[in-house]
Amino acid sequence: MSSVLIDGKAIGAKIREEIKIDVERLIERGCRPGLAVVLVGDDQASRTYVKNKEKSSTAAGMKSEMIQLPITVSQKDLLDTVDRLNNDPTIHGILVQLPLPPHIDENKVIRSISPKKDVDGFHPENVGKMIIGQTSYVSCTPAGILELLKHTGTDISGKHAVIVGRSNIVGKPMGQLLLQKDATVTYCHSKTENLESFTRQADILIVAIGQAKYITADHIKAGATVIDVGMNRDENGKLCGDVDFESVKEKAGALTPVPGGVGPMTVTMLLKNTLKSAQLACSNYI
Repeated sequence: MSSVLIDGKAIGAKIREEIKIDVERLIERGCRPGLAVVLVGDDQASRTYVKNKEKSSTAAGMKSEMIQLPITVSQKDLLDTVDRLNNDPTIHGILVQLPLPPHIDENKVIRSISPKKDVDGFHPENVGKMIIGQTSYVSCTPAGILELLKHTGTDISGKHAVIVGRSNIVGKPMGQLLLQKDATVTYCHSKTENLESFTRQADILIVAIGQAKYITADHIKAGATVIDVGMNRDENGKLCGDVDFESVKEKAGALTPVPGGVGPMTVTMLLKNTLKSAQLACSNYI
């Protein structure tokens, strides 16, 4: 048996085309969605992520503003930049690229972003609303994974979903979102003993542990849907996920590749959240 590959690139492209149409409709009503991305320092990986976001938002017809600040920027100056964007009516989404330098309080910066423009879904107000099932901006990677499951026809209700990883960005919100879709959810992490005893029960296995090829065929149940959130380099410097793709593809029912699986969906959901913010902000939108 060989897995069905879940093509996040193709699914993301389809959703972005739908977003582009909605952006055009909004522009016709006099409101162009705007996304601002703030980059502190010159980390190459962060710069690449930011460029991808800028390129994708422009392709969707949105206004795109990229603000690069030196790594020595003071916390006050960064907060002042966020405050300016909070008060800019042409900007509907604000994203501060993480991680930030050690001298800056990351949590304070996240809390400084207006919840109405928090298209990353990191603000405590949006996280709290998400947990209790109220309308909010949902963290882009978990939201993208839900779209992958939806577009591949994966049944979530009543299924056992196992999350390997407990970060605030992926693991924790992912479990809550699946719980709201009536899955039975188990959280696992780096301190979980006998990890395989949990992962082998999973109908849906979502892996975000940050260790290259950590999950092998021995960890999964035959026919399971496996979502690999990892982004690592293997011993040869080749991009790979947290799942050992070659062994798992012979056992899983469906599997995301790295790259081309979850990654494109994260950017897509960022655009979707920005569009949603613009629709709410523009009073002449019908």
